[in-house]
Amino acid sequence: MILISKYIVPKGYLGITIFPFMVLKTKTLKANKALINHEKIHLKQQLEWLILPFYIIYTLEFLFRLIQFRNWDVAYRNISFEREAYTNEKDLDYLKSRPKFNTLNYFRK
Repeated sequence: MILISKYIVPKGYLGITIFPFMVLKTKTLKANKALINHEKIHLKQQLEWLILPFYIIYTLEFLFRLIQFRNWDVAYRNISFEREAYTNEKDLDYLKSRPKFNTLNYFRK
């Protein structure tokens, strides 16, 4: 389910996925197929990791990357879950062929 809220989405971002909701900053972003696909990838990741463990791992990896890179945006973009979503957001068929637990491969990079 897609919700619209400029208050829930953090400043500097267009959308956020909090299972089972996809929250977009503006209504016009519903037409952005790459963004919607990016957020759908996060929904799939969250389901695979049983939701709560996803958020724990996401947060811990972000903190690790923040210490590693000392830059918020670089740390965020290097979270394994984000790398998978950004790499494949333009491939609108990605979720049809995505192997289960594909995110694990991103921890090795």
